[in-house]
Amino acid sequence: MANEFTKEEKVAFDQILVGFEDAQVLSKIVKKYSTDGTSMERTNDVIWRPQPYIMESYDGEDQTSNFADKVQCSVPATIGFKKSVPWLMSALELRDAVQEGRLGEGAKQKIASDINVAVNNVIALQGTLVVTQTTAAAGFVDIAKIDTLMNELGIINYDRYVALSSLAYNGMAANLANRSDMSPSKVLTAYDKAYVGNIAGMETFKMDYSNRIAVAAGTVTISTLDAALQFYAPEATSTATTGEVSNVGYRYQQVTVSDTTSVVAGDAFTIATVYSVHHITKASTGRLKTFRVISVDSGTTMTVSPPIISNQVSSQSGTQYQNCTIGTKSGTSALVFLNSVAANVNVFWQKGAIELLPGRYAVPENAGASVMRGTTSNGLEIVMTKQFDINTLKTKFRIDCYFGVVNLSPERSGIILFSQSAAT
Repeated sequence: MANEFTKEEKVAFDQILVGFEDAQVLSKIVKKYSTDGTSMERTNDVIWRPQPYIMESYDGEDQTSNFADKVQCSVPATIGFKKSVPWLMSALELRDAVQEGRLGEGAKQKIASDINVAVNNVIALQGTLVVTQTTAAAGFVDIAKIDTLMNELGIINYDRYVALSSLAYNGMAANLANRSDMSPSKVLTAYDKAYVGNIAGMETFKMDYSNRIAVAAGTVTISTLDAALQFYAPEATSTATTGEVSNVGYRYQQVTVSDTTSVVAGDAFTIATVYSVHHITKASTGRLKTFRVISVDSGTTMTVSPPIISNQVSSQSGTQYQNCTIGTKSGTSALVFLNSVAANVNVFWQKGAIELLPGRYAVPENAGASVMRGTTSNGLEIVMTKQFDINTLKTKFRIDCYFGVVNLSPERSGIILFSQSAAT
């Protein structure tokens, strides 16, 4: 067969797949959702993922007045990341199989990094739970605050993860290494390997990279009056004037504020007297609800997440998905920005909140190029292709991976910022 892979290349490709298994740290601890290639092609690589129903219960035997339709929200998930590492080798360079293996190793490392960065970015930019500390990372108290926040909101209390920058993670390890009230083995591991492990029911991981968040600035207000219609009532579908029915995503809402001049995407904020509620019981937590800026749309409008589902004007969907309650309503409720100091963004999430969607390239295997495929344990397909150019005696190689990452539930994922001016 033309351009058949040599034995060395086949062995090298097997080793590349093993490397992917080792290097996919974050992508191993998120949920995986497999898709059908034919269906995804026909829908432009977008699939709508339904969200869990949130139901209500009532007292008594007679429930005549309580029967009502329910709303199920959904989220569009896109397979949109196309990562490729191409390289070229001459007939002379191919004499050294070691160099070829090193190039493959480098390609593997880069794509594995791309996948982890994609997962991290989705959480860092879209997670809406925000915890701030006035001090550097210290240990149990930091992670316990995340645990407390998630418990108050009724988030599933297992499969919870925290991925920390090296600075924050090693700060926690230093705290453990100096503890005399911990088991000697845990203290020694923290000292020898800077390993933290499970804290407050959350598994911790160290990242060798992290996003940065800038200082938020400006004085911004928003109206929380009923008449301002700044609250959001989720819909499962919408009907166009033509009669077409289409799904509606419920993660974002455009709001009108006094001024967006100094606001940027990624900013985190609370709104005066807007408090979070337990998502099942709807009881107020007494804690201010945190929001993220997704985009700045004009001088007075911006898109935020999550939407303000306060059920101010009662509706079935508002009752189901209510995520906050408003104390004192005002036409000029103040936004308080939480990222008061530039800092590394450390992410946390419940596993089901983040989904990895493996994609697949339909590369023909009899079109003049050799093709090898392999699938990692979390379903990601890695494709290696090779093609020889008789004119130049050079061979083209490329390794490709096609995938998507979606934040299904921004209210089950978030960020923790250290060394801020105020703690939440």
